[in-house]
Amino acid sequence: MQDLLKFRYFFLILLLISCGDAPKKASSSPDSDNSSNTTVVPESAEKVILFFGDSLTAGYGLELEEAFPALIQNRLDSLGLDYTVINSGLSGETTSGGRNRLNWVLNQKVDVFVLELGANDGLRGIPLTETRSNLQAIIDLVKEKNADTQIVLAGMQIPPNMGPEYTTEFRKIFPELAEENQIALIPFLLEGVAGIPDLNLEDGIHPSTEGHQIVRDNVWAVLKEVVQ
Repeated sequence: MQDLLKFRYFFLILLLISCGDAPKKASSSPDSDNSSNTTVVPESAEKVILFFGDSLTAGYGLELEEAFPALIQNRLDSLGLDYTVINSGLSGETTSGGRNRLNWVLNQKVDVFVLELGANDGLRGIPLTETRSNLQAIIDLVKEKNADTQIVLAGMQIPPNMGPEYTTEFRKIFPELAEENQIALIPFLLEGVAGIPDLNLEDGIHPSTEGHQIVRDNVWAVLKEVVQ
């Protein structure tokens, strides 16, 4: 319970934009809900891990404590690691939107920055050069704000709706950026979850409670090397 209260304390909702029903209800598109879960953490001795992403990070359709950033906080606390997790997920966010709000989010010290954006770009068919450019700009700005911040990039894949060439080139963006910038990479955030009905909400896009537990493990497999 202490861990949950700790996470809730730092999870102050500063912006809420909705286009219909409350964000606890699932929809057929990750872009239909625009609730923001963005926080600013007061200064403390603890190190900060900031998850910067879209509805996958925000935990769309779930309770706050069921989303993978909160589960990562629980894992850190159980291991006695002195980190505070901030969930800065915004449902429907694209790389362009993330780039535009990043300066405000970085008005605090961040020790580990987990970048989870791009899925909505791919589902909308945004030009790949634009997605890559925006992700690179986000990485550059994080480094500019604090060269000591460790960056973890979450790899993403999309269904083949946009054609095989687009789908393949989209998937390549993430490992290529990770290598070029010498940052840690989560190969595929939704590994073991995507396309499995029992691990997703009715929309088939957003992970269920059980799905987020697997996502947590995917994230932790990389993050543990950063924080330990």
